[in-house]
Amino acid sequence: MYAFNYDSEAAFLHGVIAIPARRALEKEKINSLEKLSDYSEKEIMQLHGFGKNAMMKLKNYMKENQVCFKEA
Repeated sequence: MYAFNYDSEAAFLHGVIAIPARRALEKEKINSLEKLSDYSEKEIMQLHGFGKNAMMKLKNYMKENQVCFKEA
C-alpha cells in the first residue's frame, strides 16, 4: 500500500492546461480559481508560458465553474 501526499495546490488545473502555463500561474502564486478571478485575461496572457490554447482551455474551465476574469 502506497501513501500519496495530495497537494491541492500542485493539482490546481492539472489536466486542464499544459505544464508551462500551470508553472506560470504557480510562479505568480495563483493556485485557486478565486485568486485567478483577481486577474484580467490580458494580465494572464502576459505571463511567460501562457498562450492562446491555454487561455481557451482555462476560460472554458472557469466558465464550467462559474468564475470569470476581472474586467480589464
